[in-house]
Amino acid sequence: MRWNGQRVVDGDLVAAPTLPGLPGLVRSVRTPDFQGIVFHEVAAKSALNRVPGESAMPFRWTVNPYRGCSHACTYCLSADTPVLLADGRTRPIADLKVGDAIYGTRRVGSYRRYVRTEVLAHWLTVKPAYRVVLEDGTELVASGDHRFLTDRGWKHVVGGMCGAGRRPYLTTGAKLVGTGQFAAPPEATSSYRSGYLRGVIRGDGTVGRYAYERSRRSNGDIHSFRLALADFEALDRARAYLAGFGVPTSAFVFAAEAVDRRETREITTAERAAVDAISEIIRWPAVPDADWSRGFLAGIFDAEGSCSQGVFRIPNTNDEIITATGLALKRFGFEHVVEDRALADGLRAVRLLGGLPERLRFFHTVDPAITRKRTIDGVAIKSNARLGVVSVEPLGMELPLYDITTGTGDFIANGVVSHNCFARRSHTYLDLDAGRDFDSQVIVKVNVGEVLARELAAPRWRREHVAMGTNTDPYQRAEGRYQLMPGVISALAGSGTPFSVLTKGTLLARDLPLLADAAQEVPVGLGVSIALLDRELQASLEPGTPSPQARLDLVRKARDAGLPCGVFVAPVLPWLTDSVAALDDLFGAIAEAGATGVTVLPLHLRPGAREWFMAWLEREHPKLVPGYRRIYARGSYADARYRKWLAERVRPLVRKHGLETKGSARKESPLRGISSDEEGDWPNGALPAVDGPPAACSGPGGQEQLTLL
Repeated sequence: MRWNGQRVVDGDLVAAPTLPGLPGLVRSVRTPDFQGIVFHEVAAKSALNRVPGESAMPFRWTVNPYRGCSHACTYCLSADTPVLLADGRTRPIADLKVGDAIYGTRRVGSYRRYVRTEVLAHWLTVKPAYRVVLEDGTELVASGDHRFLTDRGWKHVVGGMCGAGRRPYLTTGAKLVGTGQFAAPPEATSSYRSGYLRGVIRGDGTVGRYAYERSRRSNGDIHSFRLALADFEALDRARAYLAGFGVPTSAFVFAAEAVDRRETREITTAERAAVDAISEIIRWPAVPDADWSRGFLAGIFDAEGSCSQGVFRIPNTNDEIITATGLALKRFGFEHVVEDRALADGLRAVRLLGGLPERLRFFHTVDPAITRKRTIDGVAIKSNARLGVVSVEPLGMELPLYDITTGTGDFIANGVVSHNCFARRSHTYLDLDAGRDFDSQVIVKVNVGEVLARELAAPRWRREHVAMGTNTDPYQRAEGRYQLMPGVISALAGSGTPFSVLTKGTLLARDLPLLADAAQEVPVGLGVSIALLDRELQASLEPGTPSPQARLDLVRKARDAGLPCGVFVAPVLPWLTDSVAALDDLFGAIAEAGATGVTVLPLHLRPGAREWFMAWLEREHPKLVPGYRRIYARGSYADARYRKWLAERVRPLVRKHGLETKGSARKESPLRGISSDEEGDWPNGALPAVDGPPAACSGPGGQEQLTLL
């Protein structure tokens, strides 16, 4: 390609908005071959990257010709951080749009208070990612430049005490300001809807059958259901839920708006079958499940609850309702008291304790319909939430990270006050067009081969194992255009440095002759990730990536070239790719291709991937969502029961196809790498055969999901 400044001479490329603050930036371009992707070409000053010391990876050095990935995998996207909306609900930051109403903060007198604000800009950038963990379990994934509000002012995620990097930064023990992590919203299951209808109807409606006598005529029955509310959100939800159960209702204006009251509407039916159905729907279950209890709390709060001057109450004169409300709150760990002022009408009230953090947890846990009651406008930001910083750890990779600009300059990210890290049109690092949000940005180190050769020639270099593909895939589609890997391979082999390559890109086949030559000089390891054989599922989950058959052909070609090649069966998707038939077929195909080893990794749902994968799952396989939420309820990794079950299922299949690991310390088990197994290994052939014991993961979760993040 020939360039003239920012003007592209090659016909299929066009100049794109640049990142003016990015060190070494040469130019930024788009091409029709990569729709939605901008390539930012940089002249890198270094190529070797040291792996963070706390990492469990069995190597200390990596080379990443690219930052970002042009494979476009559905679960490679980030930004599931929930942001507090102005209606009291939450939404992942990646799903926000310009114009959305959210909560920010503003100092009023001696206190900083919650105020409504608006999203003015929203965009994506690719930067090194860090995980911030707080005492209450809150996890935040952010760039090092991001700032959070602490009890001692705004602080960056990382910084320094002196030199060019000097700036306030988070340290262990620093306390962030806010309420603590947000609870996950409920699912509108049949049980939740039944519970909601019981709460809202028993709290503010009537349903029943009445007999009457008529002179000189036979007696008759009146069947009646009526629910009248001035808050139409709850009324609309109740009507929709009834319709979902096959019960139609009619809507009327019950009382017109007046000077001293709001308009009240009602939904009603006098059909015997409908009234009988409603009575059955709202019947108290013998053993209420969690979804029913969530729905009941939402319904009774919509009907009777209030939040006046920061005091949360649900009053009622019915002892059964008061008791049921208390039991449901207790089920979810809400502390409460029953206030009894000995009133003549017997009115008592359940009062929620714990202040704003518990009010927000209630709203997010049960999701009442009426937004008027969920407002926190003007509430002071003060709580006893356990928001001390436990750790700030680099993830050892660069991820797509989202940010927004708001009218107040801040927003509430997973319960803590977060500063706008960038200002649209003015930030020194990134300046994007105000109307565009790039789906992906890939940094291309166009001089990586030359820089690497210079670094490897340094006297201090000890020729340690260098790994490629553990952060971003070096054989992603962009490599076909830039052809950086031949220079990297030549530099490594020429310096006597052992190396490994992990990829799901079949473009590696282009360099097999070069890799075979390199293997004559230094130990070389190859790893290919193959998650499944179902082409339709693969196309939906990993659009833009090579097909399973193409990856199997790559394994076969690597083995024909005399190179080792281990396969990562990753990620295994519960109920989608973990059946005996699917795994048996996959292992058989891998063995037939000649793979030297196999490692099995269940799906990881780390922060930055969880929301996007779950959105895909809900869209493509909604019936599986409850099961996934159960398996991944405790964090990023599948729970121990599922991992044990998968290991027991995989073990005989691995033996059947002759893929047992040779030389592992685990003589009794042919299975390697079940996620969070502290003794899991990498597959034979994936790492260079250097002197020393087999490389093993260390600590829970040591085995990474690698390029399938």
